[in-house]
Amino acid sequence: MKHYNIPVFISHFGCPNACVFCNQKKINGRETDVSLEDLKNIIESYLKTLPKNSIKQVAFFGGTFTGISMGLQREYLEVVKKYIDNGDVEGVRISTRPECIDDEILTQLKKYGVKTIELGVQSLDDEVLKATGRNYNYEIVKKSCDLIKKYGFELGVQLMIGLPKSTLESDFLSAIKSLDFNPDIARIYPTLVIKGTELEYMYKAQKYKALEIEEAVERTVKIYSLLEKNKVNIIRVGLQPSEDLTADGVIIAGPFHPAFRDLVENKLYFNFLKRIYERENTLNIEVNEKNISKIVGQKGINKKLFYPNFKIKINNDLDINALKINENIYKRENIL
Repeated sequence: MKHYNIPVFISHFGCPNACVFCNQKKINGRETDVSLEDLKNIIESYLKTLPKNSIKQVAFFGGTFTGISMGLQREYLEVVKKYIDNGDVEGVRISTRPECIDDEILTQLKKYGVKTIELGVQSLDDEVLKATGRNYNYEIVKKSCDLIKKYGFELGVQLMIGLPKSTLESDFLSAIKSLDFNPDIARIYPTLVIKGTELEYMYKAQKYKALEIEEAVERTVKIYSLLEKNKVNIIRVGLQPSEDLTADGVIIAGPFHPAFRDLVENKLYFNFLKRIYERENTLNIEVNEKNISKIVGQKGINKKLFYPNFKIKINNDLDINALKINENIYKRENIL
């Protein structure tokens, strides 16, 4: 059965941190910008359009949900609980920060039907966290993740590549350390320089260098492969190209691409084909037609790079993630 999120984007104006990549506005006297009536309207609107025979979750994104007051969290969740009780939605998912988790919070979330908690881990390198203004360390993240798993929630981790002071090695090491938490799902985001952030100032003052798209893809491929090989479901790679993000002048610098995950998958397959080509000097490939774009590469680049020893044939008897190359069958785990 297909799964759908009903996204509710809340800003947490009371957030005590000033992360360098964040441009969230602070408004005195207000915790957030979504009223209870707004929440009802958002849910009702999506329920009218989403397929009846599907799994639906209300997803609180965009802010630190558990950083707002317990009372307001409860009010939001009480609104959603009515839709859970009558079978319109299956549950709730939230995103929050590692230091905004404790027993009291988790008990309330469990009571009101929260199923998934995603933590904005970003990095597990202390130097990177300090340079980014995150104000926590590995031990705090580990404690929160252990608690989340103890209470039976699905655990998600969000990782960022290319933050200040990060390197290819530190980003990869963060991904390795994140496996200590036994996450169920993950998101991988390349760092972008957004207008109105501290990172914009750092970039313009030449105190921060944004990643080029090729370098961002290279870093992400290693992390992507590592997580998938360890059975972590990677639910997003790259930021959603929303209207707010793609508006003129919002992205100052950084490796933004509307199909960033496709670039990562293409690079993954290129690296695999290259290893075989260097060993066997020819590529006679059979592939399921649903996977052909990854083999051909963006704008047919793989055909050009391996020409004239590159031949491709459609074979829909093959699993979508399997390849037959030079008469040998390779599965997804071989490609990773």
